[in-house]
Amino acid sequence: MRFAPTILATLCAASLSASVLAAPRELKSIGVTVGDLANPFFVAIGRGAQDAAKKATGKDVKVTTVSSKYDLNTQVGQIENFIANKTDMIIVNAADPKGIAPVLKKARDAGIVVLAVDVGAEGADITVMSDNVMAGAESCKFLANQLKGKGNVVIVNGPPVTSVVDRVNGCKKVLAGFPGIKVLSSNQDAKGSRDGGMEVMANLLTAHAKIDGVFAINDPSAIGAELAVRQAARSDVKVIASVDGAPDAEVALKDKNSLFAVSTAQNPYKMATVAVQMGYEQLQGKKPAQSTVLLATPPITKANIGSYQGWTKN
Repeated sequence: MRFAPTILATLCAASLSASVLAAPRELKSIGVTVGDLANPFFVAIGRGAQDAAKKATGKDVKVTTVSSKYDLNTQVGQIENFIANKTDMIIVNAADPKGIAPVLKKARDAGIVVLAVDVGAEGADITVMSDNVMAGAESCKFLANQLKGKGNVVIVNGPPVTSVVDRVNGCKKVLAGFPGIKVLSSNQDAKGSRDGGMEVMANLLTAHAKIDGVFAINDPSAIGAELAVRQAARSDVKVIASVDGAPDAEVALKDKNSLFAVSTAQNPYKMATVAVQMGYEQLQGKKPAQSTVLLATPPITKANIGSYQGWTKN
């Protein structure tokens, strides 16, 4: 079969383009944008990305980690900079899972592999995060059992990202199975921070005369919540449950006087290493067997804290 010259040229160009896209590509730089680098969770993500990149390539890879402070416009600007600098891979902890989609499409159109870590992001090539429904469910199951199925509970919520929404949904589903437990509040956003947790909990203590248990969406806000309880000298609060398995939670769980009872453990370091490993395979032209990976979140309590390895390199 013969083709007209223009058609033949078009087909050749398409074939050449496809071969270029399929060819293995070098990993020289990674851009990482996370919620808040004041939180050691996000520092561990940056460290995991750095180590995984070196392991995959056998050499040092430039990794730039920045904090969005959970602001979409800030994060879009950061990703635009990564695109302009021809970054090979972007790790995004999305401030707004849907709002981030247009700039992620721009990144992918530029040939950049986009990895969503910790929370989902519309348009990412690969997503690696904790099983956040499990995290909230396991934490609140322990909370409910500690309260013997009865009492008033408040949920110290956080930014409306997928991980937080899933944790709260998992918690609420479990608590709904305990008719003797009443959820007094679940919509107060503590911004995922210690200061925010302290402020929100102080307001909840003022609003409610009796609170038996607290579920906080992460360890920093839970630590803040306990500080508020201590400052208010409230003896009614018996149990604080959380998610993360962070270093501060380890200290609290080892303290017999702390109200901290459980933190379902994430592994941010592992999230980043798995994401980079999968992203590197994609750069080599290998499509991952699955585009979403959920990591288990086992409960860490005062009973098993002695054997907990923390946010380690595994």
